[in-house]
Amino acid sequence: MDQLALFFAIMLAAIVMVPVADRVGLPSPVLMTVLGGVLALIPQVPNIEINPELILPLVLPPLLYASVQRTSWRQFAANRRAIFLLAVALVFLTTAVVAVVANAVVPGITLAAAVTLGALVAPPDPVAATAVAGSLGLPRRMISILEGEGLFNDVTAIVLYHVAVAAVLSGHFSLPHAVLEFVLSAVVAVAVGLVLGWGANKLMGVVGDATLQIGLSLLVPFASYAIAEGLHGSGVLAVLTAALFLTEYAFEADDVTARLAGNTFWEIVDTLVTGIAFGLIGLEMHHVFSAGAGHWGPMLRDAGLIVAVVVGVRLLYLLPAAAIAKRLHTLRDMDEDIPLTWRETVTMWWAGMRGVASVALALAIPLTTDHGDPFPARAQLLFIAFSVVLVTLVIQGLTLPWLVRRLGVTGDIEVEHDQERALALRAMKAARKRLKEIETAEDLDEELAEMLYHRAIDLGARISPDVLDDERRESHAGRARRIKALRRIQDDMLSAARHEVLAARSEPGSDPEIVDRVLRHLDLRSMRGV
Repeated sequence: MDQLALFFAIMLAAIVMVPVADRVGLPSPVLMTVLGGVLALIPQVPNIEINPELILPLVLPPLLYASVQRTSWRQFAANRRAIFLLAVALVFLTTAVVAVVANAVVPGITLAAAVTLGALVAPPDPVAATAVAGSLGLPRRMISILEGEGLFNDVTAIVLYHVAVAAVLSGHFSLPHAVLEFVLSAVVAVAVGLVLGWGANKLMGVVGDATLQIGLSLLVPFASYAIAEGLHGSGVLAVLTAALFLTEYAFEADDVTARLAGNTFWEIVDTLVTGIAFGLIGLEMHHVFSAGAGHWGPMLRDAGLIVAVVVGVRLLYLLPAAAIAKRLHTLRDMDEDIPLTWRETVTMWWAGMRGVASVALALAIPLTTDHGDPFPARAQLLFIAFSVVLVTLVIQGLTLPWLVRRLGVTGDIEVEHDQERALALRAMKAARKRLKEIETAEDLDEELAEMLYHRAIDLGARISPDVLDDERRESHAGRARRIKALRRIQDDMLSAARHEVLAARSEPGSDPEIVDRVLRHLDLRSMRGV
């Protein structure tokens, strides 16, 4: 098997693992990591060779962009305090504690190299955390916090990592210079993200076609990352800024085809890139751990200690931080997502898995310094980093479903139901209001107006039947049965039409382009239920 065949095998596994993960009740990123580790043990499977400098710019931009599609800037603004505590303060604290411990126990390591280790193991993986949390039916506020933490902690950790690596390479460190670099990196990234987001939004209006708009959205995260990094800014923060801008402004309310196609496209990208990334993590683990042969005792001791520090610091920080956040939330009566119970806090602690960013940063550690000396304790740093990823991703990922069941943490079903009902009611009222305006302006036929009135009510009732009273609900149920029968028959009719058009595609003299145009028309009618 060559590397290209291995790459396609991992892509196939990334698709297959999604339904497998749903059936066994485990997160697909964890299963892909385990699969990668198993493949690495097979002699016929080649050693994967990927330039470490390409992992971050190729993997993180599409993953982050896809993750942002599920959230909004207003959600981040509402939860800014909780996100700051987790994505900034906790990353700094984890980096500092890991650096102190590593500097004390790892032979041959310098303080700057220890900070490098702390920065690369500090950020929990946003993809793994949200993939696990989303499949467990956790409360929406917890998923919001995990998403916000996961999206912003990479920004903090990667900037810290670059500052620490620069100190190792040059041999000196200046705190004022590091702080200035941190601030400038953020400012440049936000500026790049806003400019590209605004420019892409304008271009989407120009190109018009949904296919071209989706293609443009694919370029935005990579361009944001590359340009920001080229200007010494944070590529990750630039991607987040551009993605948040486009999420708010990219599509108009009536861009139905572009929105549906775009969501489908990014779900596919998310599935494939996530599977490939975690599969490669499993493959690389075998290579990194094999380098520790002959030194297993000291290296396992050091790795175990750092794993304990990473996991322990998160718990010791979250418990008081959640209590303080809850207290402030009560005093100020702010609308923000926070863990409400100790069970939810413990669940958030155990969901702090490391993954793609930690592995990519570890592999990107330079081989030598500016003076030609070997990077201090590089082999040990890689071994420890991969150990942290292995333990937190596989062990915590596999046991998190059990922990959630034991703690009895479940989703806010009533809250979600109430929000859905409120939105359904707003949609129904907006449709009825618009119908009255049209009826006044166009003098509609009474029978047609009555039919459209019932359709406006059905619009909200299909989303949430609770928007209707008992009498209307029963009437709606009867209409819904008739509409269901009508749509079933229409679907059969459209299916027969599609089969006939497809059959014409292979007939002599048939123009495939015209056939596809007619088929697209039938497909769109099927999507709209008309």
